[in-house]
Amino acid sequence: MKTIKKSIKSRFVLIVCAMVLLPAAWIVAGKLEGKKPSILIEPPLEYIGRTQTLSVTVSDPQSGVRKLWIGLVKDGKETVLFQKHLPSAGIISGGEKHEASFNIKIEPESLGITDGKAMLRMVATDFSWRSWLRGNTTYLEKEVIIDTKPPDLDVLTKIHNVSQGGAGLVIYRLSEPCLNSGVIVGENFFPGYPGYFKNKNVFMAFFALNYKQGPGTHIFVRATDFAGNNAKAGFPYYIRKRVFKKVVIKISDKFLNWKMPEFNIDAAPDSETPMADKFLKVNRELRNSNGKQLLEIVSETDKKLYWKGGFLRLPHSARKANFADHRSYQYKDHVIDQQVHLGIDLASVAHSPVPASNSGKVIFTGHLGIYGKTVVIDHGFGVFSTYSHLSAFSVKKGQMVSKGKTIGRTGSTGLAGGDHLHFGIMVHNTFVNPVEWWDATWIKNNISTKIETVKSLY
Repeated sequence: MKTIKKSIKSRFVLIVCAMVLLPAAWIVAGKLEGKKPSILIEPPLEYIGRTQTLSVTVSDPQSGVRKLWIGLVKDGKETVLFQKHLPSAGIISGGEKHEASFNIKIEPESLGITDGKAMLRMVATDFSWRSWLRGNTTYLEKEVIIDTKPPDLDVLTKIHNVSQGGAGLVIYRLSEPCLNSGVIVGENFFPGYPGYFKNKNVFMAFFALNYKQGPGTHIFVRATDFAGNNAKAGFPYYIRKRVFKKVVIKISDKFLNWKMPEFNIDAAPDSETPMADKFLKVNRELRNSNGKQLLEIVSETDKKLYWKGGFLRLPHSARKANFADHRSYQYKDHVIDQQVHLGIDLASVAHSPVPASNSGKVIFTGHLGIYGKTVVIDHGFGVFSTYSHLSAFSVKKGQMVSKGKTIGRTGSTGLAGGDHLHFGIMVHNTFVNPVEWWDATWIKNNISTKIETVKSLY
């Protein structure tokens, strides 16, 4: 009997021990987890400029974050940039935070750190019981370049006469490779491109004023190096003011019944003038959407100058509408809309062959809403030509075309009231007056001579 009681007692003790020790062992095993905390730097850092904000996120889903330390080593000297101890939620619970983000401002000059190569060091620890309760530790080292000096920027072209709604060219030299550089016109940025001249630090930037930008528009060159340092340089320029025509276009029911079925847009069911309402949606909403599509089409350009000399216009054609005509659309004696015409309309005989205005690469062929069947050619360095309302194409995307090659035929697709070519020139993201580009003398004075002068030196 005593033996049985002793056996029962022993089993009970074992059960109690198991009930206590197994959870304890499970807890200890969990607290001894060996996964190290992670450190994420945004943006990925290679350079530190005059003022640099470093966004650091440290995380540890298991035990929580205990500490983050960041230092910078330059010429054998270590400078502490940041250190933070995060609170504990208790020896069992671990850290209060399993993820924490910090913005660290670095100003090398105020810290006495000179330009050159340096080492960014980061150390993060967690609340694991590993290493005698000191936790798991992550060490991260990254080589960086301290650069607090802006690049030198030298404008090489001297004369810049630009018309409102017109284009220009600036050639400049940089002292070092840069993240980006180009011409600022008002609030618009026109990127510069290397590659034309033997000197890889010489850049060419075509720029433009839109039809609204006249005298008083601020224009300068800006360069930003990889450390975020900015350099700006002004240059002499003269802006010629232009006044654009105001035109009234009468919209008839005959025109609406002819053109509106081409567009997959519906008017409101209770509309009393459904065709006119549909026209407004086409002329406003679809026009705006098509403009965004064009900007996407011309968002990239080849770093080659494909074209040479004056651009061609449609042979034996008459001009039917001008660049930047301010149009008022009148329906039944009421003005229902206003838009600006960003091209030139040229009419010849129906279905006339349309030549490529200059050499380049076809980057788009397709139907483009109000523009109808359209071809876009990249002439390199951010200069593009557009051909719209075509009845047919004879080229395809990616094809190289020479000046004068037939790319399609005139038509009345899109929002065209008759057979004609809508011809446009774009510089980067801005439509400009094509008349300049048809003028060989303007090309020579404003573009070719500048390029040849710089080419002889660089």
